[in-house]
Amino acid sequence: MNFETYPFEKLNQLLEPLTPNRDYSPLSLTIGEPQFATPEFILDALKTHASQLNKYPKTAGEKVLKEGMLTYLQKRFALSLEESEIIPTFGTREVLFNFPQFLLHEIENPLMLFPNPFYQIYEGAAKASRAEVVYLNLTQAEEFQPLVDEAVLARADFVILNSPNNPTASVMSLEQLKVWVNLALKHDFVLLNDECYSDLYLDTPIPSLLNASIAVGNASFKNILVINSISKRSSAPGLRSGFIAGDRAILKAYMTYRTYVGCASPLPLQQAAAVAWADQSHVAVFRAKYQKNFEIAQEILGVTPPQATFYIWLKVADEIAFTTVLYEQYNLKVIPGSFLGREGEGEGFVRLALVHEAPQTREALERIKLALENQ
Repeated sequence: MNFETYPFEKLNQLLEPLTPNRDYSPLSLTIGEPQFATPEFILDALKTHASQLNKYPKTAGEKVLKEGMLTYLQKRFALSLEESEIIPTFGTREVLFNFPQFLLHEIENPLMLFPNPFYQIYEGAAKASRAEVVYLNLTQAEEFQPLVDEAVLARADFVILNSPNNPTASVMSLEQLKVWVNLALKHDFVLLNDECYSDLYLDTPIPSLLNASIAVGNASFKNILVINSISKRSSAPGLRSGFIAGDRAILKAYMTYRTYVGCASPLPLQQAAAVAWADQSHVAVFRAKYQKNFEIAQEILGVTPPQATFYIWLKVADEIAFTTVLYEQYNLKVIPGSFLGREGEGEGFVRLALVHEAPQTREALERIKLALENQ
């Protein structure tokens, strides 16, 4: 399979010949990995259940983990799902890669749509599925919202949305999500929303695609799925805990497929993830940190904070030149937007991941301000 080089490897290749300015300490705003300590109550659960490493975990996930996830969905979204409507996964990257292969395997010449720019695993999954791809371009003129082309959707088999969005930080409203649910039902394609940033809202909670499905009368979630992850909300990416939820008929068949994939999470990780999913109070602590970082960004760069995520999609004259200048002159790494998009999308932007404590964030943004003033 001819996979595209990952954005971070492209960045390494771009910066490898350059020498950073050693007058500055190295800082990086590249990877969307929270740099905050995982809460102690999660670590305690992991330690308490470490002895369970002598047992094989179930592919379907332990009951305690499912209950934690269902509690989360009830507390966060007022969703009362049944166990048949959710599958615990080993994070969301693996499910984003293997679910399209499962879904599209029996379809001749499948068509898959996803946002552009995008999280690159979407593209990898399309390649592995031998699917034709049509991009849902996210442009500044449309406030980085995916445009609807019903002539294309009429041929679609699988559509991925990503709201709140990586990398643009755009958010789809409940009304916009309802439009997409109705389109999935009208044209009979499977619609999945990647909701991994849904808990990182600044002021108002972000709705789930499942809320939109219920709102249009599709309470059985026909053709509708969401994925979510503990990584961002709980500062625990190493737990590799995620889920896929929605249409029980699709999930029943996918569960059979997953027994062959071998992605079961170790029991101590499931126990730790269960308590993390069930608790909302610790997430508010992290939201406050990200809100502070955006306040700093507004103060220093004059940017308007997004509704959610920890990203700034910063417009610059030349994203490649700006990235190299930041590294050479200020010892700071960012991701060029063109590394995250195709067919010109992402050009003229860099993505900043504000995942550090406030002092490091302020230092990084001050360097960016200097670079902007001198570009």
